[in-house]
Amino acid sequence: MKISLYSSILFCLYCFCALISTARPAYSQNYISLSTGYFDILDDNNAADFRVEIRSNDRLPIPHLKPWLGLELTSTATLWAGGGFLLDWNIIDRIYLIPNIGVGYYAQGSCDKELGFPIQFRSQLEAAYKFKNDHRVGISFGHISNASLDNNNPGTEILNLYWHVPFK
Repeated sequence: MKISLYSSILFCLYCFCALISTARPAYSQNYISLSTGYFDILDDNNAADFRVEIRSNDRLPIPHLKPWLGLELTSTATLWAGGGFLLDWNIIDRIYLIPNIGVGYYAQGSCDKELGFPIQFRSQLEAAYKFKNDHRVGISFGHISNASLDNNNPGTEILNLYWHVPFK
């Protein structure tokens, strides 16, 4: 049985809407987020990935939406700096689902992965556990690409482990 792309997108959209209709937004903390992981995990240009992000508690006019800023550096001196928006949903008890999107500047460094343009978009899905002291640990899978701003648009995938530290 062949499933069409259209059917797959509709199914994902349905699941996403069902999820957000039952989730409670989490607006309790500002976080400084530290992360390490693997850059280009699905291809041959693997590198260690390190991130620091500020995830703000500021509420925006759109419900459940929060801003974030981040800096990412790999062991091959690849750099991504940018920001975007995230949804911080408390799915059950201490479990959070945190989809986010952003845009930023990309510099290739010594990595063989040429992403084709200095402006790169990041999309990511993270699942996190919140401890009683409001710290969180999470795992994320993300994608960075130039969204076809250039003819060369290979993109890259990144797997990360996060530690979120609350601050006032």
